Amino acid sequence: MKAVCIECGKETALSPMRYACGCGGPLDVKQPFAGLDPERLKRVFRERRAHRTGIYASGVWRYKELIAPELPESAVVTKNEGNTGLYEREPATAYAGVRRLMFKAQSENPSGSFKDNGMTAAVSHGISLGYERFACASTGNTSASLAMYAAFAGKQSIVLVPKRDVSDNKVLQTLAAGADIRTFDGTYDDGLRYLETHAEEQELYLCNSVNPLRIEGQKSIVFELAEQLNWRLPDWIVVPGGALGNAAALGKGLRELHALGFIDKLPQLAVVQAEGAAPFHRLMNGRDGSGATAGGERMLHPEPRPHTRATALKIGHPPSWRKAAAMLELTGGTTAAVGDDEILDAKACIDRCGIGCEPASAAALAGLRQLVRSGAVHPEQTAACILTGHLLKDTDAIREYHLEGRIGSSQLRSRLTHLGKL
Repeated sequence: MKAVCIECGKETALSPMRYACGCGGPLDVKQPFAGLDPERLKRVFRERRAHRTGIYASGVWRYKELIAPELPESAVVTKNEGNTGLYEREPATAYAGVRRLMFKAQSENPSGSFKDNGMTAAVSHGISLGYERFACASTGNTSASLAMYAAFAGKQSIVLVPKRDVSDNKVLQTLAAGADIRTFDGTYDDGLRYLETHAEEQELYLCNSVNPLRIEGQKSIVFELAEQLNWRLPDWIVVPGGALGNAAALGKGLRELHALGFIDKLPQLAVVQAEGAAPFHRLMNGRDGSGATAGGERMLHPEPRPHTRATALKIGHPPSWRKAAAMLELTGGTTAAVGDDEILDAKACIDRCGIGCEPASAAALAGLRQLVRSGAVHPEQTAACILTGHLLKDTDAIREYHLEGRIGSSQLRSRLTHLGKL
């Protein structure tokens, strides 16, 4: 398996594993797509939906020819990830202000988040290379997913989690799966820098989104969405933006579907960040006060103290920003930054529709609502929001919003009512 540097174009073998080019640029898996017949593959993918066991029962590996065709099936570690629901609810559509709105509920994955789509590919690739120890830095969802897949494969997982401002639910989920959890002072960005520096010397297979196989697995989200809609995608796909691996993956998946002839037009991609952790939004809107480098290259200026109640978005230096920027430019997309009150009110709307999500997921709906009101998205357009994490990933947020009134506005808040004797 080979990858190409998106900075200098140099090809790099992924055995032994590499996470960046020698020039420092990020790597993108180079897929052997020549000669693929999209109509034949559509039939194959449809037939595989009838599988109940084996790797093709997975909503990721159903698309193996587009994900990792060279990976031996014997190395695949799967828990039937993917296969997630697509929902429409009128109150949420009205809240956003568009003609049609769908939610792709990646929260229904085995570990409760979209990370499973990429993690099954990364861990499977690591196993094919003979690794025994797998590692990540995480605000919670990545660690829970890695711990689950490593345990399922009988391998060891080592996760670095910040001491503060992470969800206890996610850390406990990681702990339950047997991970070696190492907490540290600092942010997600500090943990990732450590692993990028030391993973190779410690014989660790790194499973963060700097791993190009993670991106390949996460492409399956948009593959499944397209198949569910009979290969006719909405005008907009809206995704929360933390590390930006999902934006990079969905954009790459869209580019490949269009280039191979699965879809006849590209939807626009919107990336939504929290106001307290929005370096990518500032970059894409020219608001970081820096401009370009001397060589004309646009550069992201990290947020040194990221802060938001949506802890999965609390990332000040998103590692996949270059890939995400390229995908926004390809699709004519845009970005938004929303406040915590907007995020929590949008979450309450999604929860009351009977779908549910963690706070970071709701940034997609809050951002779409903002983009409609600003005129960036037309009310007659259609959209799909990617819900990235399960309702129970952060139960403290539910209590704080509905029972304590400490977060969000009062518009959608509710409280328990004591009825006395029934």
